[in-house]
Amino acid sequence: MSPRLRLLACAAALSLATASAASTDAPTFGAQLEGFDYAYEVRRFELTSQGQTLSMAYVDQAPRGRPNGRTVVLLHGKNFCAATWEQTINELTRRGYRVVAPDQVGFCKSSKPAGYQFSLDQLASNTHALLASLEVERAVVVGHSMGGMLAARFALNHPKQVEQLVLVNPIGLEDWRAKGVPYATIDTLLEQELRTSYESIKAYQLKYYYSGVWQPRYDRWVRMLAGMYAGPGGRIVARNQAQTSEMIYTQPVVHEFDRIVAPTLLLIGQKDRTAPGANRAAPDVAKRLGDYLALGRNAADRIPNATLVEFAELGHSPQVESPKQFHEALLRGIERGTQAK
Repeated sequence: MSPRLRLLACAAALSLATASAASTDAPTFGAQLEGFDYAYEVRRFELTSQGQTLSMAYVDQAPRGRPNGRTVVLLHGKNFCAATWEQTINELTRRGYRVVAPDQVGFCKSSKPAGYQFSLDQLASNTHALLASLEVERAVVVGHSMGGMLAARFALNHPKQVEQLVLVNPIGLEDWRAKGVPYATIDTLLEQELRTSYESIKAYQLKYYYSGVWQPRYDRWVRMLAGMYAGPGGRIVARNQAQTSEMIYTQPVVHEFDRIVAPTLLLIGQKDRTAPGANRAAPDVAKRLGDYLALGRNAADRIPNATLVEFAELGHSPQVESPKQFHEALLRGIERGTQAK
């Protein structure tokens, strides 16, 4: 072998070794995120659902500032956890709000049932039961991403419990099936989920969430997700994720937006291009999906008593990407909601 080829071979070997070491050094967590610490105390709510005893993890933080008597419920997205709301919890409690942030069944630190009929209605019912156990009669309900779909369903099913609805870049502002995205079985989705890695999560978020610009502070949330897939309970994590992907596709809420009665605040990062299932759609269909500039405005037109706040330079996770800008808009919106009452 020539010196030049030998040098190239050594460089390639070093690159592979470095990548392997980085992968090996990545943390692994249990199926209920054992080993990953939240910034706030995690509590447990035991419930019986579909003949099973399950456990919902949640954060319940009292106001740190002067209590204003209001409660905010934060609902996480599919690739997120209650932990991802840590800065939002800090800002809200500082302003006198009580904050409840659950991990839904099938996600993060909550139970991962092997056999469970996932539906937005079921998750809304679980959340309703949790809030009843905490004696929360009315709340501002904030939902991000998949949590936005869930928050909309919760507001439709439990309208008296929602004093204000806040949707943060919710998915489901369009009906993917109606737009031409083909159905994928849970078995097919599971095969895809089992290939999930730190690299694939980061690549997806970089493309769809952050417009190709990565900040080191995003890494923690990628490690959080990847660690569950890589851990000893990775297969049940992947199965629940496949089940909830199918749930999202088959249970659109967008057609019922005109029935939402709660005052609604839409916080939309316009650079978002998130569209579950776009990878299996025809190219001409895929390119029309996830246009949040248009989707946010259409949703504001459809939802009675809606207020739209647009972030022109932000993507799918404005609360992570630009916390100061996001929290100013959130607090301004929910405080105006109080004045309007």
